[in-house]
Amino acid sequence: MPRFSVIVPVYKVQGYLRECLDSILTQSFTDIEVIAVDDCSPDHCGTIIDEYAARDSRVTAVHLPQNVGLGGARNAGAVHATGDYLLFLDSDDRYTAGALRAIDERLTVTDDPDVLVFDHVRTHWWGRGGRSQTADLLAAAGTDTFDIMGSPQYLHLFLVAWNKAYRRDFFTGHGFTYQPGLYEDAPVTYEVLMCARRIACLDRVCVEYLQRRSGAITRTPGRRHFDIFAQYAGLFAFLDEHPELDEARALIFERTINHFLVTLPLRARVLPEDRSAFFRETVDFYRRHKPDGFTPPDDAYRAQWRLVSRSPYPVFRSYVLAEQIRKAALRKRHELRRTTARKVKHALVRTQHRRPLDPELAVYSAFSHRGVLGDPAAVRDAARTLAPHIRAVWVVRPDAVELLPEGTDYVTPDSARYHQVMNRGTYFFNNVNWAHELVKRPGQIHVNTHQGTPLGHMGVDLLGRPAATHHIGVRAMLHRSDRWDYSLVSSPYAQQVWDRAYPCHFTSLPTGAPRNDMLVRGDAARAAALRERLGVPDGNTVLLYAPAWRPHRKSYVPRLDFDRLVRELGPTFTLLVRLHPRDTQASIRGLELRDLQRRGLLLDVTDEPSAADMMLASDALLTDYSSLMFDYANLDRPIIVHADDWAAYRAARGAYFDLPAEPPGHVSTSAEELTALFASGAWQDARSAELRAAFRRRFCVYDDGHAAARAVSLIMLGQEHPVSAIPQQDARQPHAAAHSAVRDGTR
Repeated sequence: MPRFSVIVPVYKVQGYLRECLDSILTQSFTDIEVIAVDDCSPDHCGTIIDEYAARDSRVTAVHLPQNVGLGGARNAGAVHATGDYLLFLDSDDRYTAGALRAIDERLTVTDDPDVLVFDHVRTHWWGRGGRSQTADLLAAAGTDTFDIMGSPQYLHLFLVAWNKAYRRDFFTGHGFTYQPGLYEDAPVTYEVLMCARRIACLDRVCVEYLQRRSGAITRTPGRRHFDIFAQYAGLFAFLDEHPELDEARALIFERTINHFLVTLPLRARVLPEDRSAFFRETVDFYRRHKPDGFTPPDDAYRAQWRLVSRSPYPVFRSYVLAEQIRKAALRKRHELRRTTARKVKHALVRTQHRRPLDPELAVYSAFSHRGVLGDPAAVRDAARTLAPHIRAVWVVRPDAVELLPEGTDYVTPDSARYHQVMNRGTYFFNNVNWAHELVKRPGQIHVNTHQGTPLGHMGVDLLGRPAATHHIGVRAMLHRSDRWDYSLVSSPYAQQVWDRAYPCHFTSLPTGAPRNDMLVRGDAARAAALRERLGVPDGNTVLLYAPAWRPHRKSYVPRLDFDRLVRELGPTFTLLVRLHPRDTQASIRGLELRDLQRRGLLLDVTDEPSAADMMLASDALLTDYSSLMFDYANLDRPIIVHADDWAAYRAARGAYFDLPAEPPGHVSTSAEELTALFASGAWQDARSAELRAAFRRRFCVYDDGHAAARAVSLIMLGQEHPVSAIPQQDARQPHAAAHSAVRDGTR
């Protein structure tokens, strides 16, 4: 008997079906059966599921003689199920990597509850959206189990069949069945939640819920949406048959009427000419099923509740129209306030322009005002010693203020002091461009430190690559870059790239990258302290995974199955995952990293402020096309390049050299090759060291541990900084054994 029976109802989804089935069958958890139910689909769906059944014994193809609808197809699949738990997955949706294993582990931890509810993410045709609105509810449950009467807030969970795992004997023992028509999920969901004595939650995105541009029933307006009334009538008939559930009737009634009120104004469901009839059905349902002594909730729909109870549709419609007018007036008022604020700001700027520059004021920013980070932070530290007379002020966005080191002088964008500082400062250090509206005054010195040595095309080299320039105005980018006076570079290669990509009026300074000084010099004690803070077991090999951003993708798509990778690496490895800043939205992080970290399989260090610290704490780097590889080479530790989509990346973004032909270490192009590199030990062999040394000789020429001091001397003091030799590599190697030696006091 399998652990899971995954039931997939299939109808007119031939363009999505293979991806759906693949998402189930390629899961790392394999104790499953898949029951694909062909609901008499007129396209090639039946043939597709027969193909899958022929090549995978876990797949059962069920062909219905006539179309019975989504609910009926689910019922038919459940008849064939033999697993401990039933899962339903719509055939245009898909499971995320590792979802079934995470579900199984949570079921085990919670001692096989009646129902387990998990999270989902909406995937639109233009890209992935955010997590569900009830994600916080799932998180709050932890690993406890509960029932609805004790935790009625869980009636707000999404009313669908596919975000739950149902213990099969519980589901079939209560005779739960989906009825014909739309909104068939709602009554069964409520019946299940009310009858379950033990409900558990998993705060992890397990399903990608596809929002189809066309063809989806929920986006096809018409009278079929009146099915909602029959479905809920069936739910209240169920309550009538189960008086022991009467305590939940008022809660269910509240959720029911709210569902009607939410559906009524949706253009994709109820046609304008049908809304009067839909409202009358709502009123009729309200009067027939209102529980004795029921009090309408004090929520966003409280006024509409009162109108439903005693007003005709024209009055209801007038109220809704009045609310729309009120909200439009509020938006207009906010717009007027913004316009006034802009005028005040411009007046302030004009006033500041009349005052002289402050020759002892340096302004710093990093990563779009995210804090004291990167190259600007390294320059600031060097300036404290070499140019202590120059004051430092950081530009920091409001949500990053609390993370600033104690004693940091800062301003927030658009504040009164911000405009004073930006108009009177002399030195400006940033690793990205300053805001477009900033006017550079004569005598001000702008230094761009960059964010690393580029592999992918930048600046004007992106022209002709629409996938990489989406939402990027190259002309405006060059206008901002025209403010640069100096560009800091780590090698002749980097200088040539920046000179080509940004044909502007700046001077390249061969200083090296200030942020890499700590990597070149090394700090075994700091690395050991970082590993201890992160909770890395003594003696473990720390692998840092840092993928690049894919500009040709609308949203982040994991290139690795983290669950599988960690299990194949074994317990002596600790995986640190650091996503690109553009890939750190809540929906993406919730997709699997948070769950895997909670289960002890990896450490998500994306939010760690310093990338250099994470590099210092690691023993090897696993990346694809991230510029971190150029920095990491200074550590002289193994680098593995996983280039499974190199052709696509190069076609979309462009590249300045052929990375797989000139890599900093071994290259893999598939999950199997990557696993083999670690299993064989080749990831740290002599060939790896040879490739890394050649890479460093080309791309880290000026990184000698004194880049920040050199930048301060040249720019602020107008003098050369003494040239120093690059240190020996073995002085900087805090591999796993070295970390232990520091802790033991032997080094």
